[in-house]
Amino acid sequence: MRLWLRDSERRPDPVPAETDDRKAVLVGLGLWAVALVVVLVFARQLADAGDGWWFWTVVVGLVLGLVGLAYLSVKRR
Repeated sequence: MRLWLRDSERRPDPVPAETDDRKAVLVGLGLWAVALVVVLVFARQLADAGDGWWFWTVVVGLVLGLVGLAYLSVKRR
């Protein structure tokens, strides 16, 4: 196996696949929303155990997902 090929020996790069990134972000946001509901149901138990940071983790996941969705909307235009 050779590590280096001459340009004349290389095959052309494949065409990039068309994807709908918004669907992936929306699925992720849905999962974060489900996680928020679960964390809110168990909020007292998490706080008593010292694991209240889970709430903020879910909030940050939702915020970053919304930022990503906004970015994709701007990129799509």
